Amino acid sequence: MKILVCIKQIPDMASKFKPNAAGSWFSEADLAFRMNEYDEYAVEEAVKLREKDPASELAVLSVGPARVVEALKKALAMGCDRAVHVPDEEAYRKDPWQIASIIAGYAKKGNFDIIFTGMQSQDRGSAQIGPLLAGMLGFSCVTTAIGFSLEGRTATAKRELEGGAKGVVKAALPAVITCQLGLNTPRYPTLPNIMKAKKKEIAVLNAAELSSEAALAGTEKFYAPVKKGTGLVLEGGDAAALAGKLIDVLKEKTTVLRG
Repeated sequence: MKILVCIKQIPDMASKFKPNAAGSWFSEADLAFRMNEYDEYAVEEAVKLREKDPASELAVLSVGPARVVEALKKALAMGCDRAVHVPDEEAYRKDPWQIASIIAGYAKKGNFDIIFTGMQSQDRGSAQIGPLLAGMLGFSCVTTAIGFSLEGRTATAKRELEGGAKGVVKAALPAVITCQLGLNTPRYPTLPNIMKAKKKEIAVLNAAELSSEAALAGTEKFYAPVKKGTGLVLEGGDAAALAGKLIDVLKEKTTVLRG
């Protein structure tokens, strides 16, 4: 079986973001980067599947600037067999259609049986890469998986639905599975595995040779949210007293009750 897992490197979500000079995306200055959290679950699930079948092959792929090699090395240390880096310093400008097209360009040559991705990236949050990729390849697609098993050429996945409901679906391989938080417990790369990862292959491919699709959507503006005033909490158990306090606040601080 041939398995592919797709990952993205994103800024640490605890970072303080600010627009870049063009105002088109966030500035990368002073940001720390890490593997997208959803993708960590995808890597873990792919590695678990790889471990059940020693004859299988697991590749990890990432599209992005030179810094994404660090995320690829982590995936290799977690258990992936080899990595593929598609260098693209302008990847952040590309929409999901373009990124999925690049991945599909590689996947078509690899004859993969199953592809794992994170449900979405934490920075852009479109949740479109997996479904678009499946459509381009003609694969089955299961999204937001919180449970996964494989029997022969049939995948069974538990999905997270709206309102806390769960659904169980079966999909024939080849398939794309997008992974939700809680699907598993991503392993921490041990020092021996980190050392082994240094000897594993990281192939470099040209993005233009995989796809030259034009964008279907673009980011016009990126800006920090406007700072708002603090809220006021009125405490007390008596409704009449609270209503009186609210009227006083409205009179003093707003024009709602001024006539």
